[in-house]
Amino acid sequence: MDKPFAITLNVGSSLANKTGSWRTERAVYVHRLPPCAGACPAGENVQQWLYQAEGPDYEAAWRQIMEDNPFPAVMGRVCYHPCETACNRAELDQTVGINSVERFLGDEAIEQGWTVEASSASTGQRVLVVGAGPSGLSAAYQLTRTGHSVTIVDSGSAAGGMMRFGIPKYRLPRDVLDAEVQRILDMGVVLELNHKVTDLLATMQDGGFDAVFLAIGAHIGKRAYIPAGDSTHILDAVSMLRGMEGKQPPMLGRRVIVYGGGNTAMDAARTAKRLGATDAVVVYRRTRDRMPAHDFEVEEALDEGVTMKWLSTITQAEGGRLQLEKMELDATGFPQPTGEFEELEADSLVLALGQEADLSLLEGIPGIEIEDHVVTVGPNMMTGHAGIFAGGDMVPAERTVTVGIGHGRKAALHIDAWLRGAQYTPLPKHELATFDKLNPWYYSDAPPTVRPQLDAARRRSTFDEVIGGLDESNALFEARRCLSCGNCFACDNCYGVCPDNAVVKLEPGVAYGYAIDLDYCKGCGMCVAECPCGALEMVPETI
Repeated sequence: MDKPFAITLNVGSSLANKTGSWRTERAVYVHRLPPCAGACPAGENVQQWLYQAEGPDYEAAWRQIMEDNPFPAVMGRVCYHPCETACNRAELDQTVGINSVERFLGDEAIEQGWTVEASSASTGQRVLVVGAGPSGLSAAYQLTRTGHSVTIVDSGSAAGGMMRFGIPKYRLPRDVLDAEVQRILDMGVVLELNHKVTDLLATMQDGGFDAVFLAIGAHIGKRAYIPAGDSTHILDAVSMLRGMEGKQPPMLGRRVIVYGGGNTAMDAARTAKRLGATDAVVVYRRTRDRMPAHDFEVEEALDEGVTMKWLSTITQAEGGRLQLEKMELDATGFPQPTGEFEELEADSLVLALGQEADLSLLEGIPGIEIEDHVVTVGPNMMTGHAGIFAGGDMVPAERTVTVGIGHGRKAALHIDAWLRGAQYTPLPKHELATFDKLNPWYYSDAPPTVRPQLDAARRRSTFDEVIGGLDESNALFEARRCLSCGNCFACDNCYGVCPDNAVVKLEPGVAYGYAIDLDYCKGCGMCVAECPCGALEMVPETI
C-alpha cells in the first residue's frame, strides 16, 4: 500500500509494555477494508487510486486501476458501481462519484497514450482464451503480464463480446472500447476473429496450449412460447442489439413492443426509439419495484419517451396485434393471471427474456458438469477437467461486465499458479471499515459532481453518448470527497491531540506515518476518538 502506513512501535525503554498500572488499554494503528473495495467485483483497490488521483497523480491512479482492471474508460461508463452503493459517504451526504473519476482516468490514459508493458520474462507456456469479451480479455491481459503467451479466439467479427454487441453506442462509444482493447493486443496478445471452436480438446492439442480459459459469454436469447402468426415480426433483443453493429440496422417499424424487465429490455427499447419508433413499449409481468433493471436505466428510458406496461404478459401475437393478459401479484410476489385481456398494436415484438451460453464445444469432455445451462467451476475457476478454466456469463454469477472482468483476473491468478505447479491462495481480508468506525465530524458537506447529460431531443434521435465525463477540476474535487475509510492518510490528528506527546511522526525513508511511544501513552484513547478515518483502535494492554 502506497498510502501512509501507521504502525505501533515501542519507542524508548525496554519497559514499553509495562508503563503503568493505570493503563488497561492502548491504541494501535490498523488497516481496515474500505467498503468500496470490498464491493468491487473487479477487485480494484478503489481507495488507493482515489488517494493517488487526489494528489493529483493521474497516471499513478490509472496504473493502480490497471493492476486489476484493464478497462477503466469502459467501466467508467457501463459499470453499475456497487462500490458507490457501499460507500460510507452516503451516511454523511451522498456517495463519492467513484465511477465518474474512474472514467476520467480512463479517458485521460487514452488521450495521453499511456501503455502497460508485458512481462519481460517469458514462462514459455501457452494459454488459449476462448471468447474476446470482458472476461476473456481481462484474463489475457493478466496472464500476459505474468509472462505467459496468450491467444484469444472468438467467433465474432470484432473483439469486445457483449461490450460491443450488447451495449448500445449511446452508453459505450466504440472508439473508447477499441482503444482499450488495442492496448491489450499491443502487449503481445494474439487475437483470432471469426474462429469458432467446435472441438476444444483438439484445438488445445493442435495449438500446443498448456491451459485454456473459456469465456464464451451468453449470446443466445431465450425464447418464450407465444402463439404467433407467420406474418408476426418477432426477434430477440440480443440479435437486435448485435444487428446494430452491422452495416444495416434492424428494421423494427413504428410500434415496437419489448417483452422483459431487465437492463437489456431498457437498451432494446431505447435503441428502438433512436431507430425511429414512435412507440416503444416495455411489457413486464410484475411491478416496477420488482424489475431487475437498475432504477437509473428505467428513468433514462422514461425520459426518452419509452412507456411501461406493468403487470402484463403477452399471450398471443397475430399480424400487427398482440394480446396481453393482465396479471396480479400473489402474496409471494409471483404474478398470477386474471383472465382480463387487452390488445396492443405492434410492428415488431422484441424478446428480452435473458440469455444462454452455447456450450456445444464442451460436449464429450470428461469431468465437465453443466447445470441449468451454466458450467460448474471450483473456487479456483477450474472446471472438472484439469487445465480447463471458465468464467464470465457461462458460469453461475451475476451477468455484468464488472463481474466478467473480475472473473478473468481471478482465473488468471489461478491459471498462473496451476501452470507453475503451485496453488494460489488469496490473502485474508481486513475487517470492514463501517461508518460507525469513522469520525465524520471532520468532514464538511460536499455534494457530488453531477455528470453532464445530452439533451432529450438529441438522445431520442442520435446514438451520441448520453452521459458525459468530468473535467479535471471536477474529477479532482470528486476524488477528494473520499473519506479514506479505515486507512491512515497522515492528517496529523492523532499527533496533534495526544495530551502526552506519545504519538511520534516517522520520517519518510524510515516508515512513513506514525508510531506510538508506549513509555508515554496513558491509554486515554483520545487519538482513537479523534481519528477521522477509523485507522486506530483500542486493544487490551498486555502485562
